[in-house]
Amino acid sequence: MIFMPGAPGRRQNTSAFSNTGRFQSPVCRFPPLALAGIFAVSALLSGCAENRTVGTLADGYYTAETSEFDPAGWKEFISIYVSGGRIVSVEYNGKNASGLLKSWDPIYMQKMNEQTGTYPTEYTRIFSSSLLDRQDPDFIDAVSGATRSHEIFKLLAKAAVEQSKHGSRKVVFVTVPPELFGQGE
Repeated sequence: MIFMPGAPGRRQNTSAFSNTGRFQSPVCRFPPLALAGIFAVSALLSGCAENRTVGTLADGYYTAETSEFDPAGWKEFISIYVSGGRIVSVEYNGKNASGLLKSWDPIYMQKMNEQTGTYPTEYTRIFSSSLLDRQDPDFIDAVSGATRSHEIFKLLAKAAVEQSKHGSRKVVFVTVPPELFGQGE
């Protein structure tokens, strides 16, 4: 009991429980079980939605990969993770027919570095970081010696972002223009 202004010497019951011991919220007159039920139903309903869209990108993982292996035997792919309507994680790499990742192939990396001055572990980080910073596949920093991979990264990133705009979780297979296969790395 708290003293409340009013009649001199008069006290008012401001507790959440009435004199009968029954819950009576001063703000809301719903019994506690009804409130718990309302919260439980709203939590279940909000969890049923497959995608929560904030802005133009739906939250979730989105993947795009080239539809064919390139002449060197690599099939490049990108996976992005969107949270809160923003791209928060990017993985870009290539894999060969046996599943070996391009950035884990030391012989390939050494050979490419000698020929072009860069290698997959370096340029994939630069491309991915650029997409995270700018949130736009059209504004990805290029890396000298990785021109073909830069163009393919942009194609794949655009496809993954487009999937995110529609909330589609299916892997997108992107056809690479033949002229890109003719270029160096």
